[in-house]
Amino acid sequence: MASIWRTLRRRILTPDDAETTLGRRGFHRKSAQAQERLETVGRTFLRGYAAAMQARTPAEVEADLEKLPDWQRGFAYEGAGMGLAVLDGLPFGRSDHVQRFLRRPLGDSYRYLVYVGIGWAMARLPRFRWPKPHTLDPVLVPLVLDGYGFHQAYFNTARYVGAQYREAAFPWPGGAHGAYADKSIDQGIGRALWFVGGTDPERVADLIEAFPAARRGDLYSGTGLAATYAGGVEEKELRALLARAAEHRGELAQACAFAADARARAGIVPEHTAAATRVFCGTTPEEVARIAGELRPSGPEGDLPAYEVWRRRLATRFVSSGGVNR
Repeated sequence: MASIWRTLRRRILTPDDAETTLGRRGFHRKSAQAQERLETVGRTFLRGYAAAMQARTPAEVEADLEKLPDWQRGFAYEGAGMGLAVLDGLPFGRSDHVQRFLRRPLGDSYRYLVYVGIGWAMARLPRFRWPKPHTLDPVLVPLVLDGYGFHQAYFNTARYVGAQYREAAFPWPGGAHGAYADKSIDQGIGRALWFVGGTDPERVADLIEAFPAARRGDLYSGTGLAATYAGGVEEKELRALLARAAEHRGELAQACAFAADARARAGIVPEHTAAATRVFCGTTPEEVARIAGELRPSGPEGDLPAYEVWRRRLATRFVSSGGVNR
């Protein structure tokens, strides 16, 4: 009976793959190759979500996801993060699916992606079922909001991208740095713009430049993370994006570092990530990941949450070293 229930849960709660096609979403189609890359990412995310919906244990989720091609697994773990957080938010059953998963070595190696997946779940759950911020890594809490912003821009594109909607006084996580939520959500929106613009750097930059100037740095940051982690472009296109970013090149480099660090933590660094670190940071993914670890703060500094301290340190390091001034 339990197995039947898990199968039904997977079928009822998992969106159809068609929801992630560029045609259904109305996103730009740059080329057949770029379309296939983005739609593969979407299908892989749903594979991870569905695995979490049906598995009995964290080990079963991992076993399913590890069957995927290596460059795709991060997206599946992101989807699993959403699925596990949805299960935690249901009004019955256990409420520690995410934490149990993160305590496992593989879950921990994809921690950044799982946190982003939690944000996807928040976009689908009532607010009273959102996770308690104190149960999460205080440095990485903004990644949850990044996931929330991505979901909203991906599925509510007309409102969050076309109308540039911004929620007033976002209620989570609250606390001393609660106002930072807007910046984190914008970083997620920027990441989604890589999909909305079909990995076309000029189109993506045009979308960003249509936003108010105060939001563009965070949007370029999100785009840089997506370009580094998901790929879908040649090196000359990365250089075109770098040129368009202009004064926001530091944000591109910072986000590139986060993506390279996430790839390195999982031990899987595809060539498209190496190309991005060459262009945005002027060095290898391994060196970028080392610097990201070196500069990670232990806590907030004054009015800045630790995550923003980290972002600024990375942007400053790569700008001062000349890595983004070419």
